[in-house]
Amino acid sequence: MVTAVYPGSFDPATYGHLDIIRRASVSFDRVVVGVLHNSAKSPLFSVEERVNILEKAAKNIPNVVIKPFDGLSVNFAKENGAQVIVRGLRAVTDFEYELQMAQTNRVLAPDIDTVFLTTSLEYAYVSSTIMKEVARFDGDLSKFAPPEIIQVLRMKMQKNR
Repeated sequence: MVTAVYPGSFDPATYGHLDIIRRASVSFDRVVVGVLHNSAKSPLFSVEERVNILEKAAKNIPNVVIKPFDGLSVNFAKENGAQVIVRGLRAVTDFEYELQMAQTNRVLAPDIDTVFLTTSLEYAYVSSTIMKEVARFDGDLSKFAPPEIIQVLRMKMQKNR
């Protein structure tokens, strides 16, 4: 059984993230989506909220598990018995950083590979940052995420005003 982890901040999850999760679930027996608690950042949503959002969004994908984590992705992969770390690429600009991280992870854990999945073209422009900016100005978010994520994002933005 091949287990993959897909780590990220998912603040909040987008159609691009869900695209990578769905596609990874077809390629691997088990996919553990790791929601990063990064004390160096100030996310809009708490780790618990992001885990809940992703659990609802991925509820129809049977071989996907959502878990919070802190620290290095490669350690999270080891803790979950994963052989693979999945990373999504939207554009060439993502590649340099992701390649450097993959090479670092390979040094730290030679038995864990990194697999890059390019985001489907229809979601290549989507990022959590852009989605939050559009939400801040009450723009149309229907192309960024499913309705249940948009609803939670709008409520959070209203609360923070």
